[in-house]
Amino acid sequence: MGNTDKLELFIKITEFLHYVCGSNYEIVLHNTKNPNSSIIAIKNGHISGRKIGGPMTDLALKLMNEKYYLENDYIVNSGRTKDGKFLASSTLFIKDENQELIGMLCINNNLTDMISYDNYLVETLSSFGVNLHANNEIPTFENIENSVEDLMMNIINRAIIKSNVPPERMSPEEKMEIVKQLESQGVFLLKGSVQEVAKHLKTSEATIYRYLNKGV
Repeated sequence: MGNTDKLELFIKITEFLHYVCGSNYEIVLHNTKNPNSSIIAIKNGHISGRKIGGPMTDLALKLMNEKYYLENDYIVNSGRTKDGKFLASSTLFIKDENQELIGMLCINNNLTDMISYDNYLVETLSSFGVNLHANNEIPTFENIENSVEDLMMNIINRAIIKSNVPPERMSPEEKMEIVKQLESQGVFLLKGSVQEVAKHLKTSEATIYRYLNKGV
């Protein structure tokens, strides 16, 4: 079965899961060959506001860049939409005969209402000295954006804020470190990313390419 045929099959599976899971689950199919507009099928997109032609998430870019899929068939994590909905997310890696990634099938369970009730329950029980969340670990997290522009901007801004130094005061070494972080997160898999990073770091595209060529 060719890659196109395999993804066509998963489009049908996306439709099937939509009817099986119901309206509280967003089902998304990504073609990973085009990260800027990877969504080729989506059901219950009202949950995140995404549509066909939308981009990948920040976590998906990082997993692609790190080739996480080579040793794993899926990942289970949590996510957050742009308007604050909390999702329990499961992603199946779709691979070709050479084990290269061609797609991702994502199932996002909208837990927002459940968490609101959970917060109420935790607050009530804590007044009696009961801690339901003691020793709980925070799962792998992703931020879900509706456009590739928002995706790039938010990843870049988080890296800059984390540095605690405004771009206009950064040394070349500090800017190179930011580029290194962004490269590790897969930002440069996106078309137009060099221009966007250069704009945020108050430098030229040629400088960003120079940092990348140094093997950051």
